[in-house]
Amino acid sequence: MAAPVLAGAVRVASGILRPLTVLASSAYRHSAKNACLSSALSTRHLCHVQTPVVSSAPRLTTCIRNLAWGHTGTILNRVAPLLPDVLKLPVRTVTYYSARKGKRKTVKAVIYRFLRLHSGLWLRRKAGYKKKLWKKTAARKKRLREFVFCNKTQSKLLDKMTTSFWKRRNWYADDPYQKYHDRTNLKV
Repeated sequence: MAAPVLAGAVRVASGILRPLTVLASSAYRHSAKNACLSSALSTRHLCHVQTPVVSSAPRLTTCIRNLAWGHTGTILNRVAPLLPDVLKLPVRTVTYYSARKGKRKTVKAVIYRFLRLHSGLWLRRKAGYKKKLWKKTAARKKRLREFVFCNKTQSKLLDKMTTSFWKRRNWYADDPYQKYHDRTNLKV
């Protein structure tokens, strides 16, 4: 599991540092002293990335003397602090906490707009079912009034945005969704 994450991190870092290869190759043409910047970027100078981040030209040699003395370019010093923030993947974690006790809170927009079945599936209306009805045909309005299931990613996100109170089973008299609460003959 760590290998795909590391590969993704290297891919992101190489995409950010790719413009530096042009800078490093032009610096090599002008002076041999600046070639150490490219070799410093391509070696294991960044401690959390094990593979080369920027591909250096084959004719460049590593200046071990300059690396030992710590002569790195200012560009590397500017870019290195940004890497840990860039390598973090964006996720939506727990959304709201109460100020008094620090308990999780429910996002009320989820409760108003979605319906959770006991099986973990979420139902929603199609987008735009209330908008500009005057110019929609009757068949289109009927299609928009239908309920659709949310996909797995959306369901997981909605589960994070609600507390356990909204995930319990409710028994209503004449519930129209009674036969949909339990999934039968379907893989989860």
